[in-house]
Amino acid sequence: MRYRVYSGPPGSAEPAPLDKERMLFKEFDDLDAALGWAGHLGDSGRVPLLIEGDDGTRLDKLEIAAALAPRTIAENRQTAARGRSR
Repeated sequence: MRYRVYSGPPGSAEPAPLDKERMLFKEFDDLDAALGWAGHLGDSGRVPLLIEGDDGTRLDKLEIAAALAPRTIAENRQTAARGRSR
């Protein structure tokens, strides 16, 4: 199974079907890897716009943000714990 992560600058709209044919994307073997990449896009000043899978999976910006929220909370807790232990 393959999953494609489409990205763009902050404020970008979800790509239209015809636009996707011209857009760059990064492809992954599983959804976890695709979500992991989507979570790291912010480090480069980009945002995930859409994740699509060969199996019909389709996550828009809001669904991606909701899926990433628990990861972000866990990362923030780990960072805070490391800061307290110093």
